[in-house]
Amino acid sequence: MRIIHLYCMPGMAASPKIFEFLDLQNPFKIHLLSWFPPKQNESLSSYAKRMCDRVNHKNPILLGVSFGGVLVQEMAKHIKVSNTVIISSIKNNVELPFSMKMAQKTNAHKLLPIKWINNIDHLALFAFGKGIKKRIELYQRYLSERNPEYLNWAIDSLVHWDQYNTPKDLIHIQGISDTVFPIKNLLEPYIKIKGGHAIIITQANWFNHELPKLLIENI
Repeated sequence: MRIIHLYCMPGMAASPKIFEFLDLQNPFKIHLLSWFPPKQNESLSSYAKRMCDRVNHKNPILLGVSFGGVLVQEMAKHIKVSNTVIISSIKNNVELPFSMKMAQKTNAHKLLPIKWINNIDHLALFAFGKGIKKRIELYQRYLSERNPEYLNWAIDSLVHWDQYNTPKDLIHIQGISDTVFPIKNLLEPYIKIKGGHAIIITQANWFNHELPKLLIENI
């Protein structure tokens, strides 16, 4: 049986450690991607193309969480993939929550004080939503990317994402209690499961049992 290579991209500010409970058996082989500093004024498309340089196998499956889900959709425009999976994310600009749509017009997100980045509780709320009940030590474990330039770039790239059509052959999995990207804003198709924005951590058992089936069915 051939090996199926699965490249996993964490969410904004998050480290690849968010995938530590993901345990997929043969024929899947997991490869973890991580954020690197963007260039000054770099477009999301350009960044995605550079991230593709870290993909070392042909026709992989790309999996992204939250803003990582946005990034892997951009990556799939540069390389041929077997499938794309997004978790706790959005498929297009239309699914952005109202506050982010307002920020498109006002650029209010650019007024966010840099100090909030150093407040681990505020950053954890933005990265994981209200549902995760973990100690501060675990926030620090999962939130490794706290560089102000990167975070400002990531927020701006998300708010101004210019994808309006949903890609074909996309698997979208969302927690019904997600507070960052509320399920009420999403368009079909998507798979809803129990949990909030941090389902990749809190619902790892579901992913270990159900994700392989979904991937095999959609390759």
